[in-house]
Amino acid sequence: MDFINKVKEFIELNLVDTMYFPDEDMKKHTTFKTGGTADLLVEPQSIDELHKLMKFVLNEEVPYIIIGRGSNLLVSDQGVRELVIRIDKNLSKYETKNETLEVEAGAAIIDVAHFAQRNSLSGLEFASGIPGTVGGAVFMNAGAYGGEVKDVLEEVLVLTTDGHLVVKSVDELGLGYRTSVMQRNGDIVLKAKFKLQKGNQEVIQNEINELKRKREESQPLELPSAGSTFKRPTGYFAGKLIQDAGLKGYRIGGAQVSLKHAGFVVNSGNASSSDIYNLIRHIQAEVKKQFGVTLETEVKLIGEFNH
Repeated sequence: MDFINKVKEFIELNLVDTMYFPDEDMKKHTTFKTGGTADLLVEPQSIDELHKLMKFVLNEEVPYIIIGRGSNLLVSDQGVRELVIRIDKNLSKYETKNETLEVEAGAAIIDVAHFAQRNSLSGLEFASGIPGTVGGAVFMNAGAYGGEVKDVLEEVLVLTTDGHLVVKSVDELGLGYRTSVMQRNGDIVLKAKFKLQKGNQEVIQNEINELKRKREESQPLELPSAGSTFKRPTGYFAGKLIQDAGLKGYRIGGAQVSLKHAGFVVNSGNASSSDIYNLIRHIQAEVKKQFGVTLETEVKLIGEFNH
């Protein structure tokens, strides 16, 4: 691809700390542990360098995707032809002031929840088992056990698709069930500011422990997955529909509907992304045929898949 050398040259001349990786194996960057190679993956080490890189990318019309920890992605076995920009632990600084916690987008939301607990701040307990980054959690308004990011989010710093840094309040983000305005307008989350409440460290830890116990009892945490594969359809539970359709344990290649929780598709060993994709399509078709319900994926598809 002709953009690869352009981007590499720009980084070498202008970005001291940004790292780049040609022909990067995406199995290392997704929780499904599947997928082909990315032509070029880059990891900016600061918001300033990310901003400079994005201005170049936008100006040169380089095709790109943004990823975090890959906890909600299914990358094609054929790989990724766009530039992959990874925002992970390289951009994960914290700053706390009174009951406000400001965090860069690459921080793991699990780590942020535990950091809040150590600082006697309550409100992020629900996020103590969500495997993605803060940026990803804001992007999809992640939630669990009755809590959602929008409940504790105050504002975010975003990079717009015309290259500007803009602070937006939570009311401007269109946060709903697994949705946000960023999914439609392409804004990149760089920082999030959470408004929490003073609490008791022991009480907060007990709540985190209880949620961990529930997850371990009900979710297949021992196998690679992307968490809940499907969004909750209105009036139903995806896992129950899949189980009632007789698909619990159903497998295609190395991909399997979890025996522990039918709402999870797991890599039971050496699954390809095609195995997982084909299993997802089969589940959708069966649930639609048997119950007339359309299951939408929470998982985002990257690259080309054969329909």
